Amino acid sequence: MRTKNLLLIFTRNPELGKCKTRLAATIGPQAALDVYKTLLAHTMTITRALPCDKQVHYSVKIRPDDQWDATIYKKKQQQGTDLGQRMQHAFAQGFADGYQNIIIIGSDMYDLSAEDIATAFTHLETYPYVIGPAEDGGYYLLGIQQLHPTIFHNKAWGTSTVLKDTLQDLEGSNYKLLPERNDVDYYEDIKDIPVFQQFLNQQYD
Repeated sequence: MRTKNLLLIFTRNPELGKCKTRLAATIGPQAALDVYKTLLAHTMTITRALPCDKQVHYSVKIRPDDQWDATIYKKKQQQGTDLGQRMQHAFAQGFADGYQNIIIIGSDMYDLSAEDIATAFTHLETYPYVIGPAEDGGYYLLGIQQLHPTIFHNKAWGTSTVLKDTLQDLEGSNYKLLPERNDVDYYEDIKDIPVFQQFLNQQYD
């Protein structure tokens, strides 16, 4: 039975040399892949029991028999030429399917918890937009009650201006900002987190 809440999880296929490339520039492609697999496992841990419908949107190719349990996560292919188009398409399809509150997250947030996502869904009962600001000037979570195409257009995705430009698009609208969190893109983002030390030690012993 479908719920009214949908969680979209955007993920990259975990392939050597094709994920966490900025991190790989410092720690090497194999260590970066190991870090990303750890991040994927964390994302599954914090989302699998949430009382909402869940979809995993693959960047390149749907993997039917991978670590994402198909009885919990519906698997989709991202559609569009840039991140904004891909997110807009996923949200639009979710609303067309009848969902009322939709949240999107990435799969590189070790700083994110199940409680953060549950709280965001609670805020969506009151606010039409909920945003989780990332320390790098982007956002780690976006929740909306209705499609607002402008927020997906004319953004320099992956840069420090994304949050500022998005909030400018929402000027005059009622939105809720969540606590700031840190995503994982660079060595500095993981160097002090114990779970990643095993991968860093491979590179720096």
